[in-house]
Amino acid sequence: MAAGRVDQSGSGLALFAEELQAARVRAGLSQDELAAKVVYSASLVGMIEGCRRVPSLDFATRCDDVFGTPGTFERLQRHARTTPLPSWFRPWAQVEAVATQLRLFEPSVVPGLLQTEDYARAVLAEQPAIQDDELADAVAARLARQVALARSDSPLVWALLDEAVLHRQVGNAKIMAGQLRYLARMAEQPNITIQIVPLATGAHCGLAGAFAVADVAGAGEVAYLDTVTDGYIAEGASVVARVILTFNALRSEALPRRTSLDLIMKRAEDCERSS
Repeated sequence: MAAGRVDQSGSGLALFAEELQAARVRAGLSQDELAAKVVYSASLVGMIEGCRRVPSLDFATRCDDVFGTPGTFERLQRHARTTPLPSWFRPWAQVEAVATQLRLFEPSVVPGLLQTEDYARAVLAEQPAIQDDELADAVAARLARQVALARSDSPLVWALLDEAVLHRQVGNAKIMAGQLRYLARMAEQPNITIQIVPLATGAHCGLAGAFAVADVAGAGEVAYLDTVTDGYIAEGASVVARVILTFNALRSEALPRRTSLDLIMKRAEDCERSS
């Protein structure tokens, strides 16, 4: 899915920063002293308090240990990690986090939920005029979304990728090889199915752009549609039904699961030879 510039309006990051600074002051600690206690750099503490860096879950749990606030900063971190996501994408990230099933289609890049850190950075670095600190936060936010796949009740994932995704070099050959190897490992997970729509298919109904469908307990099916500038959630039954019909049509053109995995591995080996 596309990613945009950092928008801190209604920021969970701002709330984390405010509570962190307040707790630190109450404890009579300087930024340097807090950094020593949580075993992170003082500059990182300063960037988090200045809303310039997203705290990691590990940083949050260490803060809870230092301040004796079990779970407080961990909960705040869950809100803070979505801050670098553009405001129009945040509602979908919340849907992903609770979905019982996800159906994804991507015609050009690996889906964000399945990207490696290096691949994500290479993709996001192409955003016009993105600054280094924005890029770091955007990468962190994208990777934070992947916690949805590590839940004890992780969703079933059906990911369809156009074969062009395997051939388009993002970053360099080494980054591509690592991404494809990771994609293959994810495809071996019992709850994740990855299938490739081969180039031999020619024109197909997914060429208009990426999309996703989420099944959410108690809320039914919700679709997400990508555009050049942003994306939007569709909940209307007729729209969602058309998106699902498109997904099913694409799946009928896709290679079987094992054949798809073999193709991914072959492309990974090709990249490794050229790196």
